[in-house]
Amino acid sequence: MIEINHVNKWYGPTFQVLKDCTTSVAKGEVVVVCGPSGSGKSTLIKCVNALEPIQGGDITLDGVKVNDPKTDLPKLRSRVGMVFQHFELFPHLRIIDNLRLAQEKVLGRKSEDATAKGMKLLERVGLKEHAKKFPAELSGGQQQRVAIARALAMDPIAMLFDEPTSALDPEMISEVLDVMVDLAREGMTMMVVTHEMGFANKVADRVIFMDRGEIVEDAKKADFFGTPRSDRAQKFLSKILQH
Repeated sequence: MIEINHVNKWYGPTFQVLKDCTTSVAKGEVVVVCGPSGSGKSTLIKCVNALEPIQGGDITLDGVKVNDPKTDLPKLRSRVGMVFQHFELFPHLRIIDNLRLAQEKVLGRKSEDATAKGMKLLERVGLKEHAKKFPAELSGGQQQRVAIARALAMDPIAMLFDEPTSALDPEMISEVLDVMVDLAREGMTMMVVTHEMGFANKVADRVIFMDRGEIVEDAKKADFFGTPRSDRAQKFLSKILQH
């Protein structure tokens, strides 16, 4: 589903943020990307749907070359759900209208069909009764669940999550992770940047560990949590799991 081949990216002429990154995500696979702050995790996932351009290598999404100038990026992005650290909901629109807007404008769905789809997804994430509220009336965890429902409303072929729980209070994290666990178990192709190692241990098929712009490890979950091959990953895990 997602192929990342020898990808390089610079910010300016001197700072290389991604260094020869190669990995893939198969259909129905859940891959967690972790690593210390500044390791290039979020940049990598944003390159997958060209929110960040790359300067070397190739990225292919369901057979479409993302970095080809001829690729219709809006059309491609409409097929890939993206959930950000900050919820990016439209504050002036009610929750149901946040879910309807892209369905109508991008997919050309009729208003009643988009509303029905939105309500069904709000029910799925446990927020049906909040459909008429504005984002500011919801907690952070509820807003992030709305953001996930909004992404799902586009019938995506894959979902990208960029640290979806890092802006949340601790008691709100589990409600978002529960939705993501359900998605994973239903077979959604997912690439997730997160520090939530419990989530990774529960549902990831593979774990990618990054440091200083490089993919240091790309291993099956059991191997990564068993004995990581690199000293850097072992040190990272020992710090993050000791509590």
